[in-house]
Amino acid sequence: MTSIGQVTRQIAALEISSKPNTTRPTGATHQKKPSQSGQNVSKLLSKFAAPNPFPAPVQKSTSSSTIPTKSSARPPSPTKAPPPPPPSAPTQPAIDIGRYDGGFEIDNESRGEKVYGEAAEQLALDSSVARYRPTREWHLTDFDIGRPLGKGKFGRVYMVRTKCEPHYILALKCLYKSEIVQSRVEKQIRREIEIQQNLRHPNVLRLYGYFHDEKRIFLMLEFAGKGELYKQLTKHGCFSERRSARYVDQMADALMYLHAKHVIHRDIKPENLLLGINGELKIGDFGWSVHAPGNRRKTLCGTLDYLPPEMVEGKEHSEKVDYWALGVLTYEFICGAPPFEDLSGYNATYKRIARVDLKIPSKVSPEANDLIIKLLQYDPEKRLPLSEVRKHPWVVGHRSKSGSTAIRAS
Repeated sequence: MTSIGQVTRQIAALEISSKPNTTRPTGATHQKKPSQSGQNVSKLLSKFAAPNPFPAPVQKSTSSSTIPTKSSARPPSPTKAPPPPPPSAPTQPAIDIGRYDGGFEIDNESRGEKVYGEAAEQLALDSSVARYRPTREWHLTDFDIGRPLGKGKFGRVYMVRTKCEPHYILALKCLYKSEIVQSRVEKQIRREIEIQQNLRHPNVLRLYGYFHDEKRIFLMLEFAGKGELYKQLTKHGCFSERRSARYVDQMADALMYLHAKHVIHRDIKPENLLLGINGELKIGDFGWSVHAPGNRRKTLCGTLDYLPPEMVEGKEHSEKVDYWALGVLTYEFICGAPPFEDLSGYNATYKRIARVDLKIPSKVSPEANDLIIKLLQYDPEKRLPLSEVRKHPWVVGHRSKSGSTAIRAS
């Protein structure tokens, strides 16, 4: 029987191709309301282990493997009746994607409007005509829509299943064009999509395709079976050091991949991280990401608690802002709240970040303490490189013997 691990690895390699055919809640209690239900979805993988979910049409074979040659052909015995056909395999029950609440239609009647001109051209996004890795043409009618997974600023996210074989499970994210234009983020949204569609890493959420209609853009995203990491952090308050170290290991590996492609994420935080079916971490939400071949930027963005000193002070920044964010994330995983959070207001938080006012609780192990300090350095050049993070004794000490960093238990 195929193991869950094998199935997961196969799914990670899937291509949907057309070839041939915010203010965060404060404190350690994490009261943010989760948007994904806790439904057990491990059964979703059993049906989707094909190497390509939308394969080219199979041509009828004329090889000798199906048509006997003269030397190997044998006439059927006249005295023996042909054997009865084998019993057909039992029909596999359909995967339950939950009940659709009609949200796409309800929203479409009450919000959004057509856009025109240059904005319409910028937001006419269709992966079937993409320059690289074009997909087949997609429409909303190509999906069975299930339960809602979440709601964002520009629209909703639903669990969906493709109507065509092999009925692949996805998360379908809707964005309203007119609201994107009103927020003046047309280029940012287009950039987010262009960046994410070309990323292939087990710890980066896949964007399989995208399409649009008169008012909306739809993104076909990888379905993260265990939902939001923030939901887990809310449930537990904080994570064990073992679990935290494995998440940090995966984060460092994914960020190394992104930086090698000159992609700076700039908004690393628990809300933007999802969990796969084996508990493996998935970086999502590339809304603040930037493709920066020169690796020097000067735009203030991201989430306050995770901003590094250079961004708070309005200085140029590089991919090392993600090093700092990884340090903040490590602290929050273990302690349950970001290290520079100040309940008296934003200005107080800014000041704590600018002077690196770091106070690590005594419950944190010396090894984890060391890693946090080495990442949360005022000078970006002094922050521990990601390759060294993966070699750090705290990370290595909690890595499984098999080398896998998937989280199966806390």
